[in-house]
Amino acid sequence: MIPDEIVERVRQSADIVEIVSEFVPLKRSGATWRGPCPFHRGKNANFSVSPTHGSYHCFVCHESGDVFTFVRKRLGMDWPSAVKFVGEKVGIEVIDTPRRQQAPDPNAPNYEALSAAAEWFQRQLLDQDVGNAAREYLTSRDLDPHAWQKFGLGFAPADAQALRRYLHSLGYDDARLLEAGLLVLREGETEPRLRFRGRVMFPILDELGRTVGFGGRAMGDAQPKYLNSPESPVFQKRRTLYGLHTAKQAMRRESRAIVVEGYLDAIRLALAGIEEVVAPLGTALTEEQAQLLVRYATNVFLLYDSDEAGQKATFRSGMELLRAKASVQVVSLPDGEDPDTFVQSQGRQAMELQLSNAIDLFDRQVQLLERRGWFTDLRHRRTAIDKLLPTIRAAREALTREMYLARLSEATHVDKATLAAEAEALPEPGMRRGTTRSPGTSTGYDMGNSPPGFDGPPPDQYDGGDYAEPAPLPPPASEQRRPWTPGRKKGYKQGPEWQATNVPPRPRRDEPLERALVRAMLVDRGIAERVAERHPPDAFREPRYRELFGTLLHAPLTDDLEQIAERLSPDTMKVLRELTDAGAYEAGAADIGLTLGKLDARQLETRVDEIRGAMRTATREEQDALMRERLELEAEIRRLVPIRSPRGRPKG
Repeated sequence: MIPDEIVERVRQSADIVEIVSEFVPLKRSGATWRGPCPFHRGKNANFSVSPTHGSYHCFVCHESGDVFTFVRKRLGMDWPSAVKFVGEKVGIEVIDTPRRQQAPDPNAPNYEALSAAAEWFQRQLLDQDVGNAAREYLTSRDLDPHAWQKFGLGFAPADAQALRRYLHSLGYDDARLLEAGLLVLREGETEPRLRFRGRVMFPILDELGRTVGFGGRAMGDAQPKYLNSPESPVFQKRRTLYGLHTAKQAMRRESRAIVVEGYLDAIRLALAGIEEVVAPLGTALTEEQAQLLVRYATNVFLLYDSDEAGQKATFRSGMELLRAKASVQVVSLPDGEDPDTFVQSQGRQAMELQLSNAIDLFDRQVQLLERRGWFTDLRHRRTAIDKLLPTIRAAREALTREMYLARLSEATHVDKATLAAEAEALPEPGMRRGTTRSPGTSTGYDMGNSPPGFDGPPPDQYDGGDYAEPAPLPPPASEQRRPWTPGRKKGYKQGPEWQATNVPPRPRRDEPLERALVRAMLVDRGIAERVAERHPPDAFREPRYRELFGTLLHAPLTDDLEQIAERLSPDTMKVLRELTDAGAYEAGAADIGLTLGKLDARQLETRVDEIRGAMRTATREEQDALMRERLELEAEIRRLVPIRSPRGRPKG
């Protein structure tokens, strides 16, 4: 038997496109990859692989599944062999142990003790007398009881032994509590005491939803302001992201991840409906955290505080994300703001506008240098190049590196080939990763002590801190980006606030088709999974049905409609109300198979339209191949959606 957590780790680490590409020639087609089906040996691109959802589907033979299903069917393997095969590809050892011989998880008692402590902290917060000060503090931060419950917030009383006595009563001894990080034994003392006292408690969960530690926030002037659990067998700070267990599905749904600095920043955005948000348990992301993040989304927005420390953390985190092949965008908030205060005062709409105006990490670095005159003369330009080269070296994705080199060439008027050769040069022996030094220049980016490549600007140009600026200045008019509007970027949440814009709505000829499926999902939640196997929520063209489909798909089956409605934007909530107010709806009244066939046909029609466009510029030989493909697709479309005669009978 392979433990479920190992299976999940392998699944999340696997790149289904890379594995399928070993057997099928794939080409990118929008958000998916297409190629000939290996199961019915087709010749046309009817086989679709979705990296976002880790699944595949053939629109002809209707074979579908995840990466394990593909390996099993393509190579004829059983389940354990398929998991081991994929595990080898991603570097995870998979051991299949017979159920009766499987050893218990040695860390299970730690998880249980930490979970029991989390529940106890929550009860102390709600205690009329014990938790009064903590409740007042949370209320002053505009966090109500709903937020306390949603994020498991609690309170650790000043009593140094209360939790210890409670956990002893449950059978956990001091050795276990010390290992789990709940107790601490100071040097020279013989009696352990609680690590957390007089603090508001934020439980920290791993990506599987298990409690692995805590963050304790002081309510007054006590130091440190935040106190985290120590490293333990179940808690490694460098490998843990706060909020990932709930944000990972939203990341896949929205095709983006947002990284903030602190717990309250993450909580505030999630409460505002921006759920794809996580926080590192330190100032900047580690290599392990960056690798963990890109499993779920490769488009990452860094939303750190606007102060100098936030600027430095932004660029250090961005470097790690570039090494993990992420696309990194930097969000600049007004001076003095952080995500918590900004969303609390300005709301979700203003935050979405800030996100839509985000700037690529490298563009942001160049922008700051340009504003301070680093490209005005040869001496400063040489130094500026040295400061930007570490970012180019960090970019592991080839296309991103090419674009960065082109941008640097444009800014410095230096030949791109020369810059590329400089970027390929290895750092000098003894220098730390990401540093570079050219003859006659100063040391570049030292990851340990300074932001990416910025030792400090020329003294005659700027006398502030590294990368710090009094207030974000608007870019020149030629560089300003127009505000984001619905449909401009696929994957962004479209809340009701965007409906106030003057952008006309897109035609909704697909609405009855998607509406029928969503209505059926409301009656039978299993239909959502059935539809998602062939058409994920992103395939829905009407934003409100897309959001409702995604919410139904990822919500626990125990959630009722009221709980589901809490996750929806107001505009989509209106659709939910319309569908449920329309009276009882029998799932069997909708021919789900036929409706799915229409969705299949709709996707094939998109390819037919592409072929029509390609025919105009294709050679005679290419036109023949395109015409054959078009005829096959049109035949498949007619099979999926038979043409009806005036009396309603299929023709032919």
